[in-house]
Amino acid sequence: MKEERRLVWRVLRRWKEIAESGRLPLRDEVDPWLQGEDGANCLLIAVESPIELSHFVVVGVNLAVALCSTDSLAGLLLSRSPRVASARRGLMIEGGATLRGVDILYRSVLLPLSNNGVAIDHVLGATNYRPVRDDEPPMKQGIFRTQWI
Repeated sequence: MKEERRLVWRVLRRWKEIAESGRLPLRDEVDPWLQGEDGANCLLIAVESPIELSHFVVVGVNLAVALCSTDSLAGLLLSRSPRVASARRGLMIEGGATLRGVDILYRSVLLPLSNNGVAIDHVLGATNYRPVRDDEPPMKQGIFRTQWI
């Protein structure tokens, strides 16, 4: 099988392979994505109780600058993590945002993780994005589409 070039689809495929075995992936199973080349576009959110205390554990270098703003890509993913944790399902999000002052189109996936097989204790996020081209119409920031996995 040809290796998938897009990070979101690679991460999603591996997560599904583990989940189809009847359990959610463990945090240790996703550490290679966070430490390897893909980690630059990944983040890990610790799910706390109450859910409002959830926070970033790891943020890849390509998303780290996004932490400064409440309307950032990383902030958007953090805001959706409670829904992923309560639904115990993955969520695909597509939209437009600004990163380092550049308008981008992005596709992100948020995936629940469980170290004990019961409680969701982390949410893994992976994001592909590209700058909006000059020949494309201006994009409004926001979410264009969400889809449960």
